Amino acid sequence: MPLKNPYGDFEITEPQALRALAHPVRLAILDRLQQHGPATATGLSPHVGATPSVVSWHLRHLATFGLVTDWDGATSRRERWWQAAARGFRFSLPDDAEGQAAGRQLRGEMFARYAEAPQQWLLHDEPRLDAEWRGLAGVAATRFVATAEELRQLEDAMEELLAPYVRRKDEATPPPGAQVVQMLRYLLPQPGDEPAAS
Repeated sequence: MPLKNPYGDFEITEPQALRALAHPVRLAILDRLQQHGPATATGLSPHVGATPSVVSWHLRHLATFGLVTDWDGATSRRERWWQAAARGFRFSLPDDAEGQAAGRQLRGEMFARYAEAPQQWLLHDEPRLDAEWRGLAGVAATRFVATAEELRQLEDAMEELLAPYVRRKDEATPPPGAQVVQMLRYLLPQPGDEPAAS
C-alpha cells in the first residue's frame, strides 16, 4: 500500500482503482469503515444503502485494489469482517486521458457525496455542541492569487500542519476535551480570464 503523505492516507494512482472508487456505494463503504472501524457486509448494509450481498460484492471489488482488507480481530469466523486499509485516501489526476477521465469521475462522486455534509452538520450536529465548539466552527470562501507551484507548496504546508492532529485519532487516549473535527477542504483553481475585447 503506497503511503507517501503525512496523514498516512492510501495513494490511489491507477485509473482502474479511481474508477472503482467512483461509485456512491463504494465511497460510502470506505467512508464508513474509515470512520467506524471494521464491519461485515451485513453490518455495513443499512449505512450504505445496499443489500448485504451487494455490499459484499463491492467490498471484494475494493479489495482487489487494496483499499480494504480482511480484519483478523473478529471473534467469529461465520461472517467475513473487513477494514479500511488506511485512515483515508487521496489521488491526483494522472497525465494520460484514461486517468484524467477516471480522476474526474471520482472527483465528481466525492463532490456529490459531501455536498450536503455542511447542511447536515448544521441541522444535526451543531445544535448539540456547547458554545465554545459552536463558536470554533466556521466557513470561509477565500479567493487568492497563486502560481501552480505556490498552490502545491500551500497544500503541503497545510498537510504538515494538520498531520499531527489527523494521526492523533489513532491514539488510545487523546488529550482531555479533544473531539473529532471534520475539515472539508476544496481547492478550486479558476480558469484565466478571457482577454478583453479590443
